[in-house]
Amino acid sequence: MPPRKKPSALGDVLAGVLKNAGIEARVEQAGIIPDWNTLVGAQIASVTTPQSISADGTLFVHVTTNAWMNELSMLEPELLRALNAKPGRKPVRKIRWLLRRV
Repeated sequence: MPPRKKPSALGDVLAGVLKNAGIEARVEQAGIIPDWNTLVGAQIASVTTPQSISADGTLFVHVTTNAWMNELSMLEPELLRALNAKPGRKPVRKIRWLLRRV
């Protein structure tokens, strides 16, 4: 009888599946969405909601008002630096600000 293999950790199995499927980098890139509040701070997080990120690095974010949309457009270079600070993550190249519809 061959020796039994030690069970693999679920996280290791999932990482292997993502890598084999060729989407590991996209999943890592999408990690910006749950990290948004920490990366941009409480004030900006309170008036924005990140929606998705495209393969080309465009992040789509809903904003509560036009005034905030204008303010955030001017802060975009600074926000991109904060979002792209994590080494190894595929960069966000552009933020597309979208007015939140009620």
